[in-house]
Amino acid sequence: MKNVLEELDKIISERKGVDPQKSYVASILKKGTLGASEKTREEFEELINACINESKSRVISEAADLWFHSMILLSLRNANSSDILKELESRFGISGHEEKRVENRNINYRRLIWAELV
Repeated sequence: MKNVLEELDKIISERKGVDPQKSYVASILKKGTLGASEKTREEFEELINACINESKSRVISEAADLWFHSMILLSLRNANSSDILKELESRFGISGHEEKRVENRNINYRRLIWAELV
């Protein structure tokens, strides 16, 4: 499956200089981060709706759409599926609850630092 993600990363990268009228990916890329974010949000909402109201095949189809549009959005931030897979791999063995506690402590610490600066 990783090869599919790598191939999509390659295609998305290749579409960056293509005429948006000739490539769907290029048309999303042309909209920039905000436009791609809006499209990704739309795909997320469609996935949620499918999870609640539709068949497994529709859920899978909408999840694929969300992944694809997320990959386009990531490319606009110079990230790709390999970066995400590395991040997911680094989380093995870490409790999700503990990660949230650490994250919340870091957020509170940043707020404290910010409050002192302001």
